Parts: sequence; C-alpha cells; structure tokens
Amino acid sequence: MTDGPRASVLIALAVLGLVLFNFPLLRVWDQSATVFGLPPLPTALFAIWAGLIALLALASERGDDER
Repeated sequence: MTDGPRASVLIALAVLGLVLFNFPLLRVWDQSATVFGLPPLPTALFAIWAGLIALLALASERGDDER
C-alpha cells in the first residue's frame, strides 16, 4: 500500500484549485472596496490558497482510514 491520499482525491483538489484560481471567478473579487480594511482580491487569493492546503492536509490524514 502507498502512503497518502488516493490519486482521485489529489486530482479533484487540483481541479478545484484550477477552478477557484480561474480568471472569471477571481474577477468577482477584483473590486476597489475594502472589507475590514483589506482589499478583497489578495484576501480571497490567500483564503483560497489556505483552504486548498487545509483540504490537502485533511485528505492526507484521512488517506489510510478510507482504504
């Protein structure tokens, strides 16, 4: 057996990352307004990036349980 998550989980996370970092979706966050003093685009980029890392960590931890 191999360590880590299944290949299908990794592919799904990669596709999710591609969709979330795609231009039309990022265009929604490209505004001049601020939320709590933070510009939306960099905040959204960081949140998406952190969320993908958290999902990968969760998938890596649960990799052996679901087999």
